[in-house]
Amino acid sequence: MKMFILALVLILTLTLSVCSIAGAEGDTLYQVALLQSLAQGHFDGMITVGELKTHGDTGIGTFDGLNGEMIVLDGVVYQAIGDGSIVIPPDHETVPFSNVTFFEKDLSLPLSDVADMASLQETLNTAVNKHGANLFYMVKIEGTFSFIKVRSEYKQEKPYRDLDVALAADQVEFDHENARGTMVGLYCPSFMAGLNSIGWHFHFITEDLKQGGHVLQVSVDEAVAELDATSGFELMLPEDDAEFQTMDLSRNMDEAIHRAETATSEDAATATSEDIP
Repeated sequence: MKMFILALVLILTLTLSVCSIAGAEGDTLYQVALLQSLAQGHFDGMITVGELKTHGDTGIGTFDGLNGEMIVLDGVVYQAIGDGSIVIPPDHETVPFSNVTFFEKDLSLPLSDVADMASLQETLNTAVNKHGANLFYMVKIEGTFSFIKVRSEYKQEKPYRDLDVALAADQVEFDHENARGTMVGLYCPSFMAGLNSIGWHFHFITEDLKQGGHVLQVSVDEAVAELDATSGFELMLPEDDAEFQTMDLSRNMDEAIHRAETATSEDAATATSEDIP
């Protein structure tokens, strides 16, 4: 009987430990590298897709060589390649930048007749400010989008250009009307400047899992936004990457990042980081 009780206590202890670890992981945003390093053209993958999936089931990012846009949804990593179609990359594919978390819904918002990206962000920001603006938020917006413009890009070749320069030259845009699907987005608080882009960043995948990309413009017909407020943050940096270790990460990339996040082909005539001395 004593041995049985001891074994039972050991099992319960191990179970509680595993639950504690899972809970901690579920409240952590895991980031691969820096948006600032990606903005300066560091497109070499540093973590495999297989390993990335052990750190989260929901998120966004890109792939080795800036080979398309990443959407992580329900534990599956999807890749929107240069023609806008969706493929599932192999676990050995590598990732130069990503943010993932194990999604646990904290807030839910109905969305109806949202005119544009600014209106969507204003609605989400109201919820964020009420709940706590200095946390991270992963969001899933599922529903019908009256209009959504997304972009992707083909894999880049070395020597890599800065991100905004590469996108200005090579991004491909796709318009979807009355599309059903899911936007996956990340909110970073203001103190993340220098590590990521503050505010919101969205990717999209259609309901049939056939098309997607980085969201440039959007109008929402009817949808539900589910938000996961996350207090933990873990950053993975490449230890043995000589190029990364010699990068000037103090260089101000704010304008270049803004162009990379928002510019459409109609904005191609605007300045890129190649024009910045």
